Amino acid sequence: MPTVRPRSLDPGSHPERIILNLLSQITEARLMEHLKRIIGVRHHGTAPEALEAAGDYMTGQFRAAGLAIRNHWFEAFGHRNRNIVGSVRGRSKGHPPRRPPLILGAHYDTVSNSPGADDNASGVAVMLEAARLLSGLPLSVPLVFIGFSQEEQHCLGSTLYAIKAGRAGTRIQGVIVLECVGYASRQPRSQKPLRGLPVAVPDTGNFLGVVGNPEAAALKEGFEKTARRYVPDLPLVSLLVPDAGHGFPDTRRSDHSPFWDAGYPALMMTDTADFRNPTYHQPGDTLETLDLSYMVNVTKAIVAYLADVGISKD
Repeated sequence: MPTVRPRSLDPGSHPERIILNLLSQITEARLMEHLKRIIGVRHHGTAPEALEAAGDYMTGQFRAAGLAIRNHWFEAFGHRNRNIVGSVRGRSKGHPPRRPPLILGAHYDTVSNSPGADDNASGVAVMLEAARLLSGLPLSVPLVFIGFSQEEQHCLGSTLYAIKAGRAGTRIQGVIVLECVGYASRQPRSQKPLRGLPVAVPDTGNFLGVVGNPEAAALKEGFEKTARRYVPDLPLVSLLVPDAGHGFPDTRRSDHSPFWDAGYPALMMTDTADFRNPTYHQPGDTLETLDLSYMVNVTKAIVAYLADVGISKD
């Protein structure tokens, strides 16, 4: 699919006008095109060619959007794996920004027998649209988009990335990880309870879960404020968990947890996976099960927040 560069506005436009212009360009059709190219078993053992093809597709989309691209390579399971990193250089009135980057990430591998529509082609599709729309903005903060590999193998790709960043003393303003963001239901009792969590969870599975560590409190609050302003139809359930989530193991089940362990502020955004989606990690996790209107709203919330943070205000 050719990448359509977003319609631009005068950089001097009011931030709200810029954000509304971006949100008007987010469509089900754009997301559908990404999903069609990604969905299918993407596993180093059972479908290594498809795993590589998904990586190549992301790389092509990042390149077409004008991002600077690098691969973070690592060897595992007899396979040469890569986290794919696309960067938008922040710029503020022609000067390099002083603020550390914000990272938006999503894993692109699957378990061995599932086409992984919700887990996690949905997250990759949202990330790619965010990268396309935000790449041309004048930014006061750099944005980094990462496709993580081997999340299904104990978050290996993100673990190695976070360890490397921590050892190098890399400053990161925050990390947002998209983990299963395409399945929703408006039927009562469609959401299973998440027992033990210190927040009430509705029994209707149409909300977006936002889970962070205490270091991500400002990140969470900023996202909630922006999402509720620009996407009021997207219900949110938010939670900060102490001790890197070790007391609530279900909150650690994606690529945000290695960043928690490294002390970085990080959020996971999720439809709650198997607490809602009966096809999670199953052959039935297909395109037809996804709710594209829900995905549009998730994309709008992400784009609005990153644009609001990143647009130069000086």
